[in-house]
Amino acid sequence: MAKVTGLSGNEIYCMALKGYRSGELVVGNSVNSMGFLGSLGAGLNNILGGEIPQVTQAIQDGRMHAFARMAKEAQTHGATGVAGVSGDLRGLSGNTEFLFVGSCVFKENSGPFFTTAGNAQELWCHMDAGYTPIQHVFGNIAYSMGIGGGFIGALKQLGRGEISEYSDVFNKTRHKALERITSAARADGANAVLGIRTTILPWMGTHEMVMTGTAMSHPALGSGEVVTSDLTGEELWSMASLGYAPVKLLMSTSIYSLGLVGGIFSALKAFAKGEISELTSLVHDAREHALDRLKAEADSIGAAEVVGVKTYIIEIGQGLIEFMAIGTAVKKVSGMGTQTQMMPAQAIVHDKDTWMDSDMGMSLMRPADNQGA
Repeated sequence: MAKVTGLSGNEIYCMALKGYRSGELVVGNSVNSMGFLGSLGAGLNNILGGEIPQVTQAIQDGRMHAFARMAKEAQTHGATGVAGVSGDLRGLSGNTEFLFVGSCVFKENSGPFFTTAGNAQELWCHMDAGYTPIQHVFGNIAYSMGIGGGFIGALKQLGRGEISEYSDVFNKTRHKALERITSAARADGANAVLGIRTTILPWMGTHEMVMTGTAMSHPALGSGEVVTSDLTGEELWSMASLGYAPVKLLMSTSIYSLGLVGGIFSALKAFAKGEISELTSLVHDAREHALDRLKAEADSIGAAEVVGVKTYIIEIGQGLIEFMAIGTAVKKVSGMGTQTQMMPAQAIVHDKDTWMDSDMGMSLMRPADNQGA
């Protein structure tokens, strides 16, 4: 019978270059409920603020069950590994369904069974840069601002500047998720987590932040600290070709308030055309503070550069903004390089969706196709 795979034509080509052939699509899911006791405990923690362990553990357990079922299905097919693993969390009749999907790959006389996050094009880039895939890994944290922290923060909103209580909550949650994905990789015998992707979702009155990536090993990195990176496969391959290796994924968040007085002046100035200097300086200060933290951490770990830095500004509401900076610290490492001199076009050109989701249902037409209709 014909096989059904989630790998695209470009992904199949890239895997073939490394001696792998594509296999069946595999799925693992788990429908979970928090239960009365878990919800009660979560409610108490929600008052205090910070992490809500009951929710964190409930989500972690659901993901682990779904992931294990997907991996087991792949192994029953005799697969060498599962490439392009993606996970999802969705509501289902008042409960939560955890879903993992990936595609089997096969290679004769290969090493241990592996699973990877990201697509197979990214996997080619990692392999060609000398990394050996081990396991799809994730680290999560469910958290709340809490009534206490919110009350103190609300008082500070009367004045202009950083709300340290809010900044601390956001920074701690992000770094806890990173610590957990690193610990998971270390438990698998890896010395790197590559292709980290971060998602923040509302869940049962809280927020959950999850980081996913692939635990890998590279002989040039040794057996010390597990390095982390959010560089794309293409970026990591390019840096490796120059002799650079990732050191650590760096993150910094600053929460700033315009303040009551500044808000009044800003509102009055909005009636006239021109720059609103209060907002300009607020955003500038938040940006500088977050980037300064990033630079300080990079210096403390001996990094040469922080590359691929991305910045995000989010208006939280009530005169508050969050400014976040994230990037990967890198440095020159002896023995780092690539197996090929040129990256194939098939590893760069990503696939386009041919089935589009519209607000009123499913549509095969792209937005541009609808113009003039």
